[in-house]
This record gives sequence, structure tokens and C-alpha cells, in this order.
Amino acid sequence: MGRPPKEPADGESLIPPHGGYRNLKSFQMAELCFDVTVRFCERYVDRRSRTHDQMVQAARSGTQNIVEGSAASGTSKRTELKLTDVARFSLEELRRDYRDYLRQRGFKEWSYADPRRQLLIDARCASAEDVAEWVRTVRARPGRTGRKARYEEIAANAALVLIAVASSLLDRQLASLAKRFLEDGGFTERMYRLRSQRQRPEQPPPKAGGR
Repeated sequence: MGRPPKEPADGESLIPPHGGYRNLKSFQMAELCFDVTVRFCERYVDRRSRTHDQMVQAARSGTQNIVEGSAASGTSKRTELKLTDVARFSLEELRRDYRDYLRQRGFKEWSYADPRRQLLIDARCASAEDVAEWVRTVRARPGRTGRKARYEEIAANAALVLIAVASSLLDRQLASLAKRFLEDGGFTERMYRLRSQRQRPEQPPPKAGGR
């Protein structure tokens, strides 16, 4: 038996393609933030502390909700929008934890004008090991004030830069999802359109010789 066509003749399917979260830049960056956070917490945060679990769970939530939202998008754009927003909120919570880590230890958070922020973005790190190597490179350079920052200070600031990039990507994704939802509606509206098209009687062909 042959497979049914993926789309009806009019080009609109009841359940559109979905679940391609691995191709989303937001997911790729959120996953990098997760891997970097696991590595950071294993090295610099007491495993017995609540902060350790809180940071890892917030980072995991950032990726997991993107995955679940993408999986749900075929039948519920509303759910996709909601879960993507939860992912954005989770990264904001993680950002707060890194800032608290720096503040409570007397470390300095990089300003938006700090050139190291753009250097890290331009490095296009693809893994936690790439970020760790970048941190080691920055640590080896002489500081502008003669003071060498500690590894954990650079690593926490690097994580904050990556979180900012992931958050910006999610903000854009949320705006795009909201726009599409308002313009096209969700699963219910799509189902209504397709049922209406199927129930609409076909127009008879014009008579030969008619005007």
C-alpha cells in the first residue's frame, strides 16, 4: 500500500512539519549554556549546595522546554509559544544565579563595552570544551590593570555572554511565533479551514462554447 501524500492538494497539511528543534539556533545556544553550566558547577559550585542543583536544572529547563515546544508545535502553536517562553524565563533565572555567584565572591561582571564579550561571540564556540579553551586563553593574557582574573570569574562571565546570546535568539523566536499565531491561528483554525475546503462543493466545469 502506498503512503498517503504528506500534504493535501491545496498545499496545507493538518499537522505541519514539526520537531526540528536541533536546527534552531536558540536550541543550539541553550544547549551550549547547559553544557557550560554543568561543567562550571562541577568545578566551582559545591555539589551538596542547593545552588548547584538550581543552576543545572535552570540550564536544563532552557533546552528541554525548547524541545517540548518544538514537539508540540504540530498540534498546538499556543503550547509551543508557552514552552518557548518558559525556556526564556529559565535562562533568565540562570543569568541571575551567575550574577549572584560573581557578586557574592567579589568578582566583577563584564560591562557591555568589555571587548572580551565580542571576542567570545566571534569565537563561535561549539562545545563546552571550546569555551573552556577560550577561558584558558583569556586567563593567560595579562590583565589591563595588571590583575589576572581567576578562572571561575572568567568562566562565569563567559557563561553570562552565552546566556545573553541564547536569550536574544529566544526573544526573536517568541516574536516570530506570536506573529505567526496571530496571522495563521493554531491547530483548531487550521482544522476548520481544511474541513471547510473539503466540504465545499466543487464548481461544475464551464459548458463548451459558453461565454
